[in-house]
Amino acid sequence: MKERILIIEDDEGIVRILKRALTYEGYQVDSSIDGEEGLKQAHAHQPDLVILDLMLPGMDGLDVCHRLRNETNVPILMLTARDALLDRVKGLDAGADDYMVKPFELEELLARVRALLRRTQADRGAVLAFQDLTLDTSTRQASRGNRTISLTAKEYDLLELFMRHPRQVLTREMIFDRVWGYDFGGESNVLDVYIRYLRQKLEIKGEPRLIQTIRGVGYVLRETP
Repeated sequence: MKERILIIEDDEGIVRILKRALTYEGYQVDSSIDGEEGLKQAHAHQPDLVILDLMLPGMDGLDVCHRLRNETNVPILMLTARDALLDRVKGLDAGADDYMVKPFELEELLARVRALLRRTQADRGAVLAFQDLTLDTSTRQASRGNRTISLTAKEYDLLELFMRHPRQVLTREMIFDRVWGYDFGGESNVLDVYIRYLRQKLEIKGEPRLIQTIRGVGYVLRETP
């Protein structure tokens, strides 16, 4: 049976277009025009992916995203008319897995839906490990030794990228593309901020540093020299 997709969007024209295209692709599709009803449908139908508008009547998309992410690991593709950096960061940090700005190309949206669903299937149940650091991708739970580490959505995504590519130098451009899905250009200090957050959490008990800086290039997950 094909995957089930929930659309939470108050623009009925966009909903019609998405439902028609996704149904044609073979997906089961549910929809809601407000946040609270969307959450109810998510609880009732347990979708495999949620397409979520940022601006919704009543409960807005950020609140819905937070609620969904606290309850489930369902992939969330956020839609919005806002293209400001701060709005993108807020949406992604709330737990969204991808972000598209309206107006969007339908073929690109369908491609991103397919990519998110493939990634979910591939990641299910995998436990990643490096030195004394482990990351359970099914529960999104990190630990170092016997210590559990609480991560935000973006901290988790960033750590997962490093854990999947140990001892491989990741350029700043590659990290932005894989974790944020956008070229932040001059706003690249966003990455440095999240690296600092991760290091603080991974080294809170004085553990050796694992995320190393490669000056002028990027970062790498490897043992402290």
